[in-house]
Amino acid sequence: MSEFDWKRRLGWDEGLEAAMEPFSRKGLVPARVTLVYRKQLKVLMAGGERWARTGGKLIHRAQSLTELPAVGDWVAAAAPEKEGEALVHALLPRRTAFIRKVSGTNSAPQVLAANVDVVMVVMGLDEDFNLRRLERLVSLAFESKAVPMVVLNKADVAQGVEEKVAQVKAVAGGALVHAVSAKTGAGLEPVRAVFTAGKSVALLGSSGVGKSTMVNALAGTELMSTGATKDDGKGRHTTTRRELVVLPGGGSVIDTPGLREVQLWAANEGLAKTFDDVEALAQQCRFGDCSHDAEPGCAVKAAVEDGSLDEDRFASWQTLQLELDRLQSLGSSRGRPVSRRRERARKR
Repeated sequence: MSEFDWKRRLGWDEGLEAAMEPFSRKGLVPARVTLVYRKQLKVLMAGGERWARTGGKLIHRAQSLTELPAVGDWVAAAAPEKEGEALVHALLPRRTAFIRKVSGTNSAPQVLAANVDVVMVVMGLDEDFNLRRLERLVSLAFESKAVPMVVLNKADVAQGVEEKVAQVKAVAGGALVHAVSAKTGAGLEPVRAVFTAGKSVALLGSSGVGKSTMVNALAGTELMSTGATKDDGKGRHTTTRRELVVLPGGGSVIDTPGLREVQLWAANEGLAKTFDDVEALAQQCRFGDCSHDAEPGCAVKAAVEDGSLDEDRFASWQTLQLELDRLQSLGSSRGRPVSRRRERARKR
């Protein structure tokens, strides 16, 4: 395979070519990050996959973790001699980035996957089924600028599949929704159609929902290790790190460990798209800074009271809005102002 072929297969385009030009003049070569494991990297370059490390200048210039290489990033690197490590000198511009707040109490962003064309939110139709967690993931998927897709797995063993699909469509902000069985292959054709040469897909979801099984089914071979769920229905962590895998039929997939915690990060636009029904109602309120509590002329409360807006969905929207405001109050959400409506809701 020529250098051009492997780059095109992984999504290289004219924009990246232009961004790489000044580094090429310095003798650096393009590479794509396939694995980030603690302080180590793996990159795919013309000579194949290599271990790499991030250069000291790049680390020194980084204002946050988001400015360091993540899985899916394109970088400018010094090619190693023989079997040595590649040295990453620069991060090329990202087209998309799936970002969440890091786990725990630390208020900092974390890039889960970069340069992704489709974010595939995988949720089980069994005990894993959770609309509120789905809303969080879909909001972050929209915010990443990638195309969100919801894949509901285990349709072969679940009950009430059609009803659950309808519930998901009602909260997914227009994202495509597919019910499949990664184990039997049923329903996978529209999902398989997404994986084409030059396209990258990130799989996100809880442990045990079948992400690795799905990757293997789409690839037609066992690329990822899999394991059975426990007796209580909870998943086993067969994927322990984020990794980009090139599929034999074209395209690439980024499989991620099961997400124990999903906290938002600067997801205003993504939240608005996911909760487009609530946002549309909020625009009809009498007061522009309505907190949707006790103000007269509140279209949102009226919709909750007459049943046209699900009360749990409204509560979820409020929770996520306030979560974003808490980030802003800690000085970590790019100076986004807090609206009077949200301020009043937080005080309440």
